[in-house]
This record gives sequence, structure tokens and C-alpha cells, in this order.
Amino acid sequence: MEKILDLIAKEVKAAFDAAGYDQELGRVTVSNRPDLCEYQCNGAMAGAKKYKKAPLMIAEDVAAQLKDSRVFSHVEAAAPGFLNLKVTEAFLTGYVSKMSGSEKFGVALPEHKKTIIIDYGGPNVAKPLHVGHLRSAIIGESVKRIARYMGHRVIGDIHLGDWGLQMGLIITELKERQPQLVYFDENYKGEYPQEAPFTIAELEEIYPTASSRSKTDEAYKEKAMEATYRLQSGVRGYRALWQHIIAVSVADLKKNYERLHVEFDLWKGESDVHDRIPGMVAYLKEQGYAHESDGALVVDVKEETDTKEIPPCMILKSDGASLYNTTDLATIMERMEEQKPDEIIYVVDKRQELYFEQVFRCARKTKLAGAETKLRFLGFGTMNGKDGRPFKTREGGVMRLETLIGDINEGMYQRIRAGENTEVSEEEVRRTAEQVALAAVKYGDLSNQASKDYIFDVEKFSSSEGDTGPYILYTLVRIKSILRKYEQQGGDLATVSLREAGNASEKELMMELAGFQAMIESAYEELAPHKICAYLYNLANAFNRVYHSTMILTEADEEKKAGLIALLMLTKDMLETCIDLLGFSAPEWM
Repeated sequence: MEKILDLIAKEVKAAFDAAGYDQELGRVTVSNRPDLCEYQCNGAMAGAKKYKKAPLMIAEDVAAQLKDSRVFSHVEAAAPGFLNLKVTEAFLTGYVSKMSGSEKFGVALPEHKKTIIIDYGGPNVAKPLHVGHLRSAIIGESVKRIARYMGHRVIGDIHLGDWGLQMGLIITELKERQPQLVYFDENYKGEYPQEAPFTIAELEEIYPTASSRSKTDEAYKEKAMEATYRLQSGVRGYRALWQHIIAVSVADLKKNYERLHVEFDLWKGESDVHDRIPGMVAYLKEQGYAHESDGALVVDVKEETDTKEIPPCMILKSDGASLYNTTDLATIMERMEEQKPDEIIYVVDKRQELYFEQVFRCARKTKLAGAETKLRFLGFGTMNGKDGRPFKTREGGVMRLETLIGDINEGMYQRIRAGENTEVSEEEVRRTAEQVALAAVKYGDLSNQASKDYIFDVEKFSSSEGDTGPYILYTLVRIKSILRKYEQQGGDLATVSLREAGNASEKELMMELAGFQAMIESAYEELAPHKICAYLYNLANAFNRVYHSTMILTEADEEKKAGLIALLMLTKDMLETCIDLLGFSAPEWM
């Protein structure tokens, strides 16, 4: 289904052509002066030089061609050469009705269905999720949902940090505490226990203890490095312990991500490509891509057009150890072989931009990434506290994500429980509080452009007024309530149909609905969930203006009432679609 702006532009382009001008001058945009018109065209000014004619005269010529248009109710040529346009209620209603009856509101599905991998999450095992993990999870999940909505095959990969010195540190600390464990008996040949010798709480205490000790105890650090080497070399007991660490950590991670409504298709990590690294290194050497520099193995990635220094991409350190670069390149190689993606999107902190520029260039130069595969970096800014600094606990530490979510849920619960509705069950109040709290957190994050830093203000995000998640949910709940009451009055939602707008606010709501396709395409192409948030806010505002200016349930004219109900149903469906793309849902009441 063509976008409404394209249909309007077609009409204007035909008028330019009929008036003797280049039809490409007939491009149309949504008006930036809604007090004057709904759409505008500035093409007359662009054509003035070419046709050696005053732009206002060109605009008047085109306006004359549009005087009998079925699309426009008002066309005005305004100085110095604008075309101010208003569409007819019949055209707008027909378009929105067609959207209502179309799959995905008429969004055009792609001719070529892409395979897209989104790399987001990136937590380290054995460590609890903290607020620093929030943005990657929330933004990545929304981008995944948007791309799927646009008809593509999308694979979300958490890409765990599950390999390297941190594993050696945990194993070393465990050995010091419980040396009798069978995993440390080199002569043991039997099966290892299925149950881990630690809980997630114990594991989360073991790692920071070991990490802290290794910074002051050189002998302890040497033991940890030896343990890391033995693990990566395949020592049975160490591998079995590592598998316990992964299993316990992943179970906890899944529980916490589930609370955020964040899901991954792949739970892979750095360890999955460990066995690929020797072959990849050999390939880079044999093909002449990699060379030694100060004992390290590197690939030069600088280009002649660079305006700043781009360091070589290091593949192996001077001691032969691999790095993040190594595992990221091996992961790209694995993905090309197994998923054959058209696109890989990395959702990470924007401060890693230079690092990913090196990795992307290296993957391209060495042909580890296919020539047609797009590698994209979606860098996000910092989540700061009200003091403008990275979000911390009152004690100055990094807050656990579980604690943050729990605190917000409890605050929302107390707010709802203090309300007037005392007939709702405790279970329902808790469930509603969690839904509203999640909307507050996700909308509060996603309404900001991903690359920008933002202030995480729980009080502001939790407000039911203004540009917030709870305000969007409150609007949806209001619409649901009206629809339920309509049915209670004997109305049939299955038989209602849209009618022409009865006033300016109804027409404005229809125009907002009509802009859905262009918005969602832009949000997908630019990896920009904040555009959905902006659309949601405008749509909610447009509905609330209808609500406050129009009699709906008390409308005496049943046909007119049914038309309004149909308009509300479409608005509800579109609001629900948008919040699902952001990763949250609406309760039945608030």
C-alpha cells in the first residue's frame, strides 16, 4: 500500500507536469505550519531559476491545475512560492479505511527478505546484570522487533562474555575454597556431578573477590592465568566447572531479561568461536593480510581518505593471546558460514565506535565478511543520574539491574494501590504495576535518540502526564474502557466502520494514523526506536483532543457514534502495535 505522502505527491507532481514544469518539483512534506495547512510543497522556489520565473507565479500555475482535485479541499499559492495544501475528508477517510483493512496497516513488505543478526546484550557470565546493561537490551530488543515487523528474518544474539581470565579467576578461587572438589582431581575419570557446587549468589560473590585479590597478589594472578590456559586447553575438570558456571549464570540472566521482555534467539558467547581462531589466524597469515608489529599480529586497516588515525586491528598479542578483536572477527566468520546474514547490527556503547570501525574494516579487508553483508554500529549514550553522571546507587556503586527494576515496580505498586480502585485483587495490582513500570523504563530510554546521553529520572518517567510510557498506557486504557462501555450499551464492534471526520480534532487523529507507514519505515531504516515514541506521543495527544472535544458514547446519532468507535478501534490497534515494537504492553485498567 502506497504511503499517503506518496499519493499526495503524485497528485501535485501531475499538476506541475500539466502546468509545464518538471514534475519532480512536486515533492510534498507534512506542513511545519499546521495553523496554515496540512501539507506543503516548496518546489516552485526550486524551479524559479530553471524557468526564470517568479516562484509565486509557478505556484499559482500549479494551484490552478489542482482546483478540481479529488485529493485537496484547499490549495493556496503563498508568497514567496509555497503551495499550502489541505486534503479532503473523503480522501483521508478512504485512505485510513484502507489501512484499517490491510495487514500491518498497509506497510509494504520487502521484495527481498533479509537475514539480519542483532548483537546486543553482551553481559559477562558470573556477574549480575547492572544498569549499564539496560540500554543495549532495551534498544536491541526494539530494533529486533521493528526489523521483524518490516518482514525480515531477524536473529538476536546475546554474545556472552564467557571466556578468558574471568573464568580462570573463578576456578582458582573455587579451588582455594574447596580443593576437595572432584573437578580438581586430575586422576578422576568418572562423570562429574550434574549439580553445580555453587549458587548464583555464591558465584556473584566469588568473582569480585577473586578479581580484587588478583590485583594485589601476583602469585594468585599467575594461578588464575594458568587456570585460564588449562580451561582453554580442554582440561576435563575445568571444562566441567566452566559448564556449571555458564548454566547457573545463563539461568539467572534469562530470568532477569524475561522481566524486561527481552529475548534472544542465540545464547552464544566468545567460547563458541575459540576453536575457529587458529584456522582464522592461519588464513590471515597465508593470505598476507596479517603481519607482525612489535611481536603482535596485526592487520592494517587505515585508508587514504582517513582524517584521523585509525590504528591497526590487533589479532594476537605478543604473547600469542587472543583479544576481543580476535573473537569478534571469528564470530563474524562463524555467522557468515552459519546464518549468511545480509546485515549484522551491533548495539553497544558509543564509546566503542573506533574499536568497531577497526573490526569492520578488518573483516572487509580480509574478506571474513561477505561483500554484500552490511556491518552496522548502533552506539548508544550513557544513562546518567540527575547529577548528570553515570547512574549509581546512593553508596556510589553500580546498581544491579534487578534492584532497579524491583524498586521501580514497588514504587509503581504503591502509587496504584493508593488509588481509588480498591476492588482489584492484589495479584492484578502487582501485574499492572509491573506493566506500567516496564513502560516507564523502556519508554523513558527509547524516547531519547540512542546515541545521546540522557538523565534517568524515575519520577519523571513514572508520571502519567507528559511524554511518558504511563501516559501512553493511560491513553490506551481509556480507549479500551470506551470500547467496553460501547459493547455494554449493545454496540457491535465487528460491524462499525469509519466515517468522515466530524470536526478538526477527528481529522487530525486520522492524519496521525495515516502517517504510520512512513514513520515505521524511517524507524527501521535509521534504527531509531525514538521515532516510534514520538509518533506514539503525537497519536495519544491527537486521540485525547478528540476525547475532550467530541461526544462519543453519548452521541445520539448511532451511525456517527459507530464511526467514532471505528476510529478508536484503529487508534487502539496502532497504539498497541507501537508499544509492542518498543517491548512493552498495556494493562486493562490503571
